[in-house]
Amino acid sequence: MPKLWNQTIETHRAAVHAAILATTAALVTEHGLRSVTMSQIATATGIGRATLYKYFSDVEAILLAWHHEQITAHLGYLVEVRDRVSDPGERLGAVLEAYALLSQGSHAHHDTELAAFMHGGDQLAEPQQQLHRMIRDLVTAGASAGKLRDDVAADELASYCLHAVSAAGGMTSKVAVRRLVSVILAGLQPAASQVHVRRPLDESPHHAHHVAHGHREHA
Repeated sequence: MPKLWNQTIETHRAAVHAAILATTAALVTEHGLRSVTMSQIATATGIGRATLYKYFSDVEAILLAWHHEQITAHLGYLVEVRDRVSDPGERLGAVLEAYALLSQGSHAHHDTELAAFMHGGDQLAEPQQQLHRMIRDLVTAGASAGKLRDDVAADELASYCLHAVSAAGGMTSKVAVRRLVSVILAGLQPAASQVHVRRPLDESPHHAHHVAHGHREHA
């Protein structure tokens, strides 16, 4: 079979594959996960059911493939954001803000049932590890440059960042998301620049000692 013909077939298959994913995602978003059937997907995509089953076995398999593509695209975007910033201290902030805005947008377009399905399996394990490694490496670079704290392990700080950023999913504005990222970054400043809050006088060990001593004198 000629090479050009092979390329044409592969291009066609890729186009059908992409159309199935996009159509299924749109149908599930509109009607809900449990309301969408393979027949609906085939009709909306403009292909026969037999053709659809050559690509995917069921609706869940389509959604998992769609989600994998979304995650891969998001990770690629975060790498682009990272590489656009040269300053080690600012790189982490840029990536966290980009990720927070992606999280906000994803939650806004997914219903509860679909979100639960997407996050219920093992399909997120490797992408999450990749993201964790990226944030950890950015924290390490920032700490080495003296821009971020180095008194806590980079792995722990990466976990802190990712857990904190997940709150962006419940926010309704970009301003709120950026404010959240600012708060997260404040906790990553070098230890010497951290603001230490003094304990009230009645909570200080020195004061407690005098109170105890005074009680003994009056006893």
